[in-house]
Amino acid sequence: MLNEFKKFAMRGNVVDLAVGIIIGGAFGKIVSSLVADVIMPPIGLLLGNVDFTSLFINLSGEEYATLAAAEAAGAPVIRYGTFINTILDFVIVAFAIFLLVRSINRMKKAEPPPPPPGPSAEEKLLTEIRDLLKAR
Repeated sequence: MLNEFKKFAMRGNVVDLAVGIIIGGAFGKIVSSLVADVIMPPIGLLLGNVDFTSLFINLSGEEYATLAAAEAAGAPVIRYGTFINTILDFVIVAFAIFLLVRSINRMKKAEPPPPPPGPSAEEKLLTEIRDLLKAR
């Protein structure tokens, strides 16, 4: 039973899925903080002091100075700056998972290739016939 569980647990898809879930959950908040607090401020500075989390499209037609003011008024908005941050979060998490799965796959032992198949029954019979003819 233990060997059967070990075979199940070490199957490629199960391990890959478990690693993805664990790493994604464990590093999700760290990556979100990295993107929002470390990566996006310099990018915003390079683009002219843009704060991506405050970027929005107002759908109500009225003018609001900030995203907070529009949300406080209950105006429908599209927060595309937050969406950009979320995309960067995803890319970083996906790359980290890729690197981890790649390293796990390298650590796995490669299965030896199956031995080549032996001669068929017809080939064996023909070989015997040939050997008998040579012996004459």
